[in-house]
Amino acid sequence: MTMMRAALLRGFEQPLTVEEVELLDLAPTRVLVRTKATPFCSTDVTSFHGRLGKVPPTILGHASTGEVVEVGSQVRGIEVGQRVVVPGTPECGHCFYCGIGRPDQCSELFDLGGIYPDVARTADGLVVNAAGCVGGYAEFMNVSQNQVFSVDTDLPWEVLSLLGCGITTGVGAVLNVARVLPDEVVAVVGAGHLGLWAIQAARLAGAREVIAIEPNEERRSVAESVGATRAVVPEDALEAVRAVTQGRGADKVIEAAGPPPAQRLALEISRRAGTVVLSGLKDVSGEVTLPQIPLAVQSRQVLSTQNGNVRMRRDLPAYVRLLERGALDPKPIVTATYRLDDINTALERSERLEDLSGVFVF
Repeated sequence: MTMMRAALLRGFEQPLTVEEVELLDLAPTRVLVRTKATPFCSTDVTSFHGRLGKVPPTILGHASTGEVVEVGSQVRGIEVGQRVVVPGTPECGHCFYCGIGRPDQCSELFDLGGIYPDVARTADGLVVNAAGCVGGYAEFMNVSQNQVFSVDTDLPWEVLSLLGCGITTGVGAVLNVARVLPDEVVAVVGAGHLGLWAIQAARLAGAREVIAIEPNEERRSVAESVGATRAVVPEDALEAVRAVTQGRGADKVIEAAGPPPAQRLALEISRRAGTVVLSGLKDVSGEVTLPQIPLAVQSRQVLSTQNGNVRMRRDLPAYVRLLERGALDPKPIVTATYRLDDINTALERSERLEDLSGVFVF
């Protein structure tokens, strides 16, 4: 019997509880990872309020990093002692989506219908599932072999943890989806952790101007510190973009905010025949209303992305090297570190926009 401490969401809008739970037996195709660091993601504030379809009791935390401590009997290519990233999306390699080169939509996650695997049992007999098939707010993670990727690096655990969601989504949106080219004008709607990674990636791609659109003054300042050439409030976005594009609008727009008005704004500040990449989500029932002329007549490409359309085996080593070289800078984005007992403090600080990425270190 293996016991661990985990932060449980037992009910929506109820404080999370840190409890001793019993890990269920490891299945033949699964891996037990000792958690080393897990970032608190703002989407878990949404989950806390019951707006993303999670089923309590659950362990939130959909991306993490750690050390392999046990492998199932059918697991190959993963060894005890390896440092691994556990991202928010598996790559099974054999479903329809992996077969067409789109593992960001892997059926092992998205065909579950939000019914995530059970990984533990509480002292009062309730079975606990792992949100996003990860459950990173716990001392151990029982995860699929298809959701574990080894890394060869000495980067700190708290930095590695960002490679499971934040870096992949923000950088991937720019490099894999928008495919920003040198001398283009890029606008990033939202300067939370995803937007700040996107700003850094746009700078690396050679964008001539990178305009951050963010209502929070402190986050606008951070955006400029990591490469934004201008940072403005949403009300000034259209004027700011037109001022540097002879009135056309941005070549590429990355939406990294979530609310439907932010996604409409992303379309409105793009130029004709430009590209708009949508990545945010605030509510499973949210709807976006878009004007028809810019959407249907002016030849914009409106794309969406999940986890930056990354292929972990291809992109993860490249992103690790960018971090090692200092080309991507996590320092302004990791704004706090926490212990597991601080789970509700991290949640509150995230909801109040006091953290960009608060990271639990185990």
